[in-house]
Amino acid sequence: MIKNRRHKLIRDIIENDNIETQYQLTDELRKHGFSVTQATISRDIKELGLVKVAYGENSFRYSSPPGISPGNNFDRAKRMMRDNLLRLDYSENIFIIKVLPGAAQAVAFCIDSLSWKEIIGTVAGDDTILLVIKNRELIPELMEKLQAMAQ
Repeated sequence: MIKNRRHKLIRDIIENDNIETQYQLTDELRKHGFSVTQATISRDIKELGLVKVAYGENSFRYSSPPGISPGNNFDRAKRMMRDNLLRLDYSENIFIIKVLPGAAQAVAFCIDSLSWKEIIGTVAGDDTILLVIKNRELIPELMEKLQAMAQ
């Protein structure tokens, strides 16, 4: 969940400020209470698909690539679920998603990008994703959503 908030803040920062370096982005995040390293920022930039674009004369800044919008997250997550899902199961407020070997982290990333209120956090291995759900009453709703995505 912290990663989702950090990613949202990064998108807000690069949308509103001319961030030229990873170190500038690290400083901005620290001003907002996120203690991060340059290595974490490097991974975040890669995961968010950020690119450097020209602005002004001989200057470059981070930006979201054209055509990538929050609306695309659902389509990407749906494709990932449809292509990789093997099985869904749950117990109390723990949800397990079994996927093809090697796909768990990509599928979990797509699920995280949806920022669904029911999900507190995700943990991904090689072929298994663990979702922690706010409370067990939300499980049927989440099961329906995930099953619909896989079709």
